[in-house]
Amino acid sequence: MKAILLVRLSAIGDIVFASPLVATLRRAYPQAHIAWLVQSEYRSLLEHHPDLDEVIVWPIREWRELWRRRRFGRLAREFRASCKHLRARRFDLALDLQGLLKSGLVTHLSGARERIGLGSREGSRWLMSRVVPRGGDSRRIGSEYLFLAHSLGLPTPDFSMAVSYGPEATDFAHELIERAGLSRGFAVICPFTTRPQKHWFEPRWAELADRLQAELGLPVVMLGGPADREAAGSIRSLAAGGPIDLVGRTTLLQAAALIAESTLLVGVDTGLSHMGIAFDRPSLLLFGATCPYLDTTRANARVLYHRLDCSPCKRKPTCNGAFTCMQSIAVDEVLNAAKHLLRVSQKPLSRRERGWGEGVKGREGLKG
Repeated sequence: MKAILLVRLSAIGDIVFASPLVATLRRAYPQAHIAWLVQSEYRSLLEHHPDLDEVIVWPIREWRELWRRRRFGRLAREFRASCKHLRARRFDLALDLQGLLKSGLVTHLSGARERIGLGSREGSRWLMSRVVPRGGDSRRIGSEYLFLAHSLGLPTPDFSMAVSYGPEATDFAHELIERAGLSRGFAVICPFTTRPQKHWFEPRWAELADRLQAELGLPVVMLGGPADREAAGSIRSLAAGGPIDLVGRTTLLQAAALIAESTLLVGVDTGLSHMGIAFDRPSLLLFGATCPYLDTTRANARVLYHRLDCSPCKRKPTCNGAFTCMQSIAVDEVLNAAKHLLRVSQKPLSRRERGWGEGVKGREGLKG
């Protein structure tokens, strides 16, 4: 195997979930050129990965802007140039980890001799030479990617998520921790995501921030993107002490570096929260409308999730905005669970608790 392409265009959490495949492929094919195709806004998440040779940008957002501005000629030229650049890599294998039509088209355009799709839908299965179902134990974090590795006969002695952020982000985190007096420990909260039914409630975040400081002695750092600034201001105004508000004020990698240095992370089902598990930090995730996993593979990471008759509703809530599943998660429950995770994190973890597992060779391996 000379050249391998991974296609997972978005988003933060999904890229983090799929990240163990890079090291797994590197172990199986140490001399191969391994590349990842991703949208431009998520490029930084992969640029420092030690087992990736190349990150190829597929600038969908920029192309949409050209379409909006009716710059059709320039759009056509840029698209052709990107396709030419992709095919020039002469990939032997392309793995479509997203399974959508847009990712399937890119995988097909790569010209790879073997194209394997993970749970391909929206017609993308017809663009693949082979499709692997999204199997495995759905309770386990990233189970579909582990199942894919097993199906391809790849070695999985340590199938752990990996996020690399580089020296500049490290320096940023260390300087901020020193300047803000956080060297004795701090909690990170990640309250924001793309859908309202996945949110917890602003007054509860404010109460939790105050109690983490008062009862656990942990100052609170709040992280999120620029679109979350207004909601962050509301939480800050409701909290008596006020968390350190870095929402929209860090890059993605700077936020990652802060999470890696944190004592505790509490968040909803969002990409930054999943990084806490990737960095092996004590992490508590609050799920309601979605339930992507309950088995975090870490003794120091837990999901709080109260299944209702309507759970998980995903993109189609039926509660008329009450979000009863998230209402059922009380501040006391979160705080007690956080205390337990901190106690667990003080004990040395076994190989099993740290997410180590035995590899299972699939019936069908890769060609070449």
